[in-house]
Amino acid sequence: MNAESRGFELTFRDPAGQLVLTENYALRRVRPAAAAEATRFLDSKLRSQLEASGDLVASEVAESAALGFGANEDATPEESGGFWLRHPRIDPISYPWEWTPAQWRAAAELTLRIAGKAIDAGFTLKDATPLNVVFNGARPVFVDVLSFEPRNQHSTVWLAYGQFVRTFLLPLVAAKFLGWPLQTTLFWRDGYEPAMLARALPLRHRIKPILLDVVTLATMLDGKSGGKAAPAGRRADDAKKTDPELVKHILHKRLARLEKQIHYATVGEKASEWSRYSQSASHYQQADVESKQAFVRSVLERLRPARVFDIGANTGTYSLMASGAGAEVVALDNDTAALEVLFRAAAHQNKPITAMVANVARPTPAAGWRNREQLSLLDRLRGKFDLVLMLAVIHHLILREQAPLAVIAELASELSRRWLVVEWVPPSDPMYQEWLRGRDELYGNLTEADLTRAFAPFFAQIDRTELGNKRVLLLFERNDSRAGSGEGRIEKAPEARAE
Repeated sequence: MNAESRGFELTFRDPAGQLVLTENYALRRVRPAAAAEATRFLDSKLRSQLEASGDLVASEVAESAALGFGANEDATPEESGGFWLRHPRIDPISYPWEWTPAQWRAAAELTLRIAGKAIDAGFTLKDATPLNVVFNGARPVFVDVLSFEPRNQHSTVWLAYGQFVRTFLLPLVAAKFLGWPLQTTLFWRDGYEPAMLARALPLRHRIKPILLDVVTLATMLDGKSGGKAAPAGRRADDAKKTDPELVKHILHKRLARLEKQIHYATVGEKASEWSRYSQSASHYQQADVESKQAFVRSVLERLRPARVFDIGANTGTYSLMASGAGAEVVALDNDTAALEVLFRAAAHQNKPITAMVANVARPTPAAGWRNREQLSLLDRLRGKFDLVLMLAVIHHLILREQAPLAVIAELASELSRRWLVVEWVPPSDPMYQEWLRGRDELYGNLTEADLTRAFAPFFAQIDRTELGNKRVLLLFERNDSRAGSGEGRIEKAPEARAE
C-alpha cells in the first residue's frame, strides 16, 4: 500500500497488522498470521457488546477492491490469507500527552473495564497502553481491535499488567506527586520505569501501601534480576492447572487494585491562574461578560456551525455554548487545570467536546519513528472547522509569543474553512499593559485597524461589537467562501454596542 497516495500509515510495530488513515476512515490490515485470532474475536459476543456500549470502535470487514487496491498490488491481504477492517475515523485524534489527568483516568478505567469483560468472555488484552484509546468528544473509545486474544483459563497472569503500570499508572503518580507534566510522556513510548519514580519520590510516598508494589517492590525485584525485567508469568503451556473460576477471581482482584491505584493517583483538582480566570478577571464587568456571551451566542445561532474550534478555551464557557448550539467542539488550552474543569463538565453533561492540552503557538510536533507514527497537532486540525473562536487570544500571541498579526491571520485561515470570531484587546487594556513589559515601541501602538488589515487577505469583516471595557469582538468570513453564487452567505449585521 502506498501511504502517500492511499492514506497515512501510522503503525508498523504490531506484527498482527497495520493502521492507515484515510480522509474518512481508519483502515486496519490484519496480517495472515493473526487472521484466525482476529476473526475469533470479531465473531464473539464480546465484540458485539463492546461496540454496542460505545467502548470499542466499530469494525467492518472490507474487500481490498472496495478500498481501491488493484489486483496486482503487492501484498494484497486476501491473496495471502489476511483481510482489511474499516473503522469510522474519530477526528481529531488526541494523544495521551494532550490529555488532562481526568482524561487519563477515564482512558485507564475504560481499559480496565474492557479487560474485565474480556476475562469473563474468555479473552485477554495482550497490551494495555493509552495509545489504544482515542477520545470521541468527552468519551474514551478503545480502538485497537487486535489487542484481544484468547485467554488461558488456567493462568492468573495478565501479560499486559506491567505495560499498564508503566504507561498509565506511573505517569499519573509522577504528575501528582512530582509535578512531572503528562505532556512529557511524548518522549517515553513505553512509559516510566518504577526505578525512575523510586529515585524521585520521597520515602513517605514510596512506602505507602497503595504504591508499594508498583514502585518500591517493583524496583527491588528489578534490581535483584540484574536489570532484567522479571517474567510476567508463564505462558499457557507452562501454567498450572488452576481452577478457572479462581483464576477469574484473581484477575478481577488485580484489575480492581489497579483501578483503586488510578483513582489514588488522580483524585483531587489542582487550581491555576487560568482555571479561576472567570472569577478573578477584574478587567471584565458583569455587563461586559453578558455582552460578550450575547455576541457569541448570536453568531452561533445565525451560523449554526457543525464543527467549532475554541482556541484558548479556558474552563469552557464558549465551548459549552457552542456544543449547546449543536456543534462538535475541539477545545484547546495549554492550562491543564483549566481544561480539566471543562473536560469534567463535558463528560458529566455528555457533550461532544474534545479537550486537548496544547499551545497553538507551539503545537505538538509529529512524533515516533521518522515523525510518522503520531501526527502533528496542526496536521490533525487544519481545515477541519466551520468556525474558529479566538477569544482573548490574540494579545497572548502578540505579547507572549511575539507573533506578528500577519502570521496569526495566516494560521487562522488554515484552521477555519468558513468563519472566525476574534476578540481584539487594545493596548490600553490592563492585561495588555501587564504583559507589555516596556516594549511599547514594538507593540504599544497596535490598533484594531492593524488587525483588520492583517486579516484582510484571508477574511472579510462582517460583524463587530465593542464591549464597555473597550475590547472588541469581530466576526470574519473567509474571502473564498464569499465568492460565487453567495449561497449561505452571511451579510454584515448592524453594528451592536454595549450600553
